Amino acid sequence: MPHGPLAGIRIVEMDAIGPVPLCGMILSGLGAEVVRVTRPGGHSAWGDIGDAVVLRGRTQVQLDLKSAEGKQALLDLAAHADALIEGARPGVMERLGLGPDNCLARNPRLVFGRMTGWGQEGSLSKAAGHDINYIAMTGALHAIGKKGEPPTVPLNLVGDYAGGTMFLALGIVSAVLSARQTGRGQVVDAAMVDGVANLLGLYHAFVANGLWQDEPECNLFDGGAPFYKCYLCNCGGSVAVGALEPQFFAALLDGLNVPQDRYDQNDRSQWPAMHAEFERIFASASRDDWEQRFAGTDACVSAVLSIAEATRHPVNAERSVFIDHNGVMQAAPAPRFSATPGQVTPNRSATVEDIVGAWSKAG
Repeated sequence: MPHGPLAGIRIVEMDAIGPVPLCGMILSGLGAEVVRVTRPGGHSAWGDIGDAVVLRGRTQVQLDLKSAEGKQALLDLAAHADALIEGARPGVMERLGLGPDNCLARNPRLVFGRMTGWGQEGSLSKAAGHDINYIAMTGALHAIGKKGEPPTVPLNLVGDYAGGTMFLALGIVSAVLSARQTGRGQVVDAAMVDGVANLLGLYHAFVANGLWQDEPECNLFDGGAPFYKCYLCNCGGSVAVGALEPQFFAALLDGLNVPQDRYDQNDRSQWPAMHAEFERIFASASRDDWEQRFAGTDACVSAVLSIAEATRHPVNAERSVFIDHNGVMQAAPAPRFSATPGQVTPNRSATVEDIVGAWSKAG
């Protein structure tokens, strides 16, 4: 039975690492039928990592794209699909004879989604790189970490997944909507440097208005503000404090037993003393003690959970943020829809002939 708001959308996913498979996971969870093309033998670029999580909800086909039969099979899939997503370096798909021109010739309504770090053109377009390189070149990495120290690597969430996966997914859905209105497909050039640059919009506005010091740990959201940072507790765990607004700051002071008139929240000259006091107080109790003390308040104090702890926390369990799929705890499909909820579907293997036959019959 169809599920999710993208039910009926057919996507061919070229096996890759990084942002592309997560994009396939997200689109599948929202109802798209995603066919993942792997190499002969079913060997994935991921190896055995992430099969039950990042590669969930797919139909897998094995194709030798160096053979005439494999190329023809992929073009047959593209002829009946709404979109194709790939994460090869610029020029690779063209050299295989499977680039946008080849695929759009078979299906003028096809959306050809291309995921790269640097984009399809430019002096770095064919250069190797990873998340850390892309966020370094946009200014995002420079702002993350402690003043006077090298930047802190923020996992690969900012470049690969926020700037990459999510912009590719948005681009695919937008272009499919356009194709359904106009009858014309197009190429979606999703570059992580473009995505991360867009994510920095608020900070570009801050800089333009003189509200941001272009150094780490000096500003509201980079750990410079004592009321928006993490503190170590006596158990070795930490709490995250996000008391930005005056009323939340007042609730924070109440929970810490600090007099309301001791500090002017926005007086930066008081921040060092404020930070030192907060640091001392938070270090006097455990993370769980602080979580319990601030429960039910608007102080915006949260326990810093590990990845494993987060899957077990009662608040996350209450909302079913995480689900057990194939014995692995992982995120449930998101966002949530009232009329067309997403779900995780079982993985399966199939032949191109079976898939094309089913798609042709469905129209």
